[in-house]
Amino acid sequence: MKTRAFQQVDVFTDTAFLGNPLAVVLDGDGLSDAQMQAFARWTQLSETTFVLPPTPEGAAGGADYRVRIFTPGAELPFAGHPTLGTAHAWLQAGGQPRQSGQLVQECGVGLVSLKSVDGRWAFAAPPLQRQTPAPALLAEVLVALGLHADEVLAAQDLNNGPHWLGILIDSVDSLLSLEPDHAALKRLNTKVGVAAKRQVSAGSLIRRANREARAFAPSTRMANDPTDLEVRAFAAPVGIAEDPVTGSLNASLAQWLMAEGHMPTRYSARQGTALGRAGQVFLSQDESGQVWVGGDVVGCIQGLITL
Repeated sequence: MKTRAFQQVDVFTDTAFLGNPLAVVLDGDGLSDAQMQAFARWTQLSETTFVLPPTPEGAAGGADYRVRIFTPGAELPFAGHPTLGTAHAWLQAGGQPRQSGQLVQECGVGLVSLKSVDGRWAFAAPPLQRQTPAPALLAEVLVALGLHADEVLAAQDLNNGPHWLGILIDSVDSLLSLEPDHAALKRLNTKVGVAAKRQVSAGSLIRRANREARAFAPSTRMANDPTDLEVRAFAAPVGIAEDPVTGSLNASLAQWLMAEGHMPTRYSARQGTALGRAGQVFLSQDESGQVWVGGDVVGCIQGLITL
């Protein structure tokens, strides 16, 4: 056991407590896998990260630091909000990038680049593998979500380290009123990201009922900065019923939806609305085709932890 620097930050928000919190242990040296997993389970946050020196291979590739990312139930090879949150915490703790204005993070998927885009840090979306989902699995997932097939505009199996089933549906109202069968999603071992474009769909089923007040939680961000896409992430297989704001999912959704013409090459997404959050993710594609995923980060807690 030793005393280690610790921060807790809120990611994909410029206002504390409206984004996705992240615990960051800034010195993970000497901790076993079991110790890291146990602490992540104790925090009960969607992710907890541990900062380490780069491996020799990572350092040779330009890595500034290495990070290991844990949910309460498992280690992840990559995740978006931990990438931005860890970068913020590392810089706030005095970390000095090898190259000014750029960061290179080493994690399970390899090296991930970060840079400033429109005044906020953004990470390069890792390469995406995608394919049409198995019809039988998609049908079972729709039942677990309480969706009808005629509400689905498109679906893809998405893998950029984390594996998601991405589903684009025709109504934000329907999306915000979903109450999934999380036990069924866990049994299916499927993490699901559901998205809807922010537009009025004539004839769409509006299922607000007694959940309207919760689903449409008031926030300055929502009132003054409307976004283009609404997103929800259900991750029961890794111990998270619903993730407030998910960078890896938004990265893979953007790569898919931009490529298929469902979304433009620059847009913003909102996530967390149904949880009373107001997360905002900024997606853009540069001239080389690389998708960048950006967001604000706010520090909330800074201190020491004994591990």
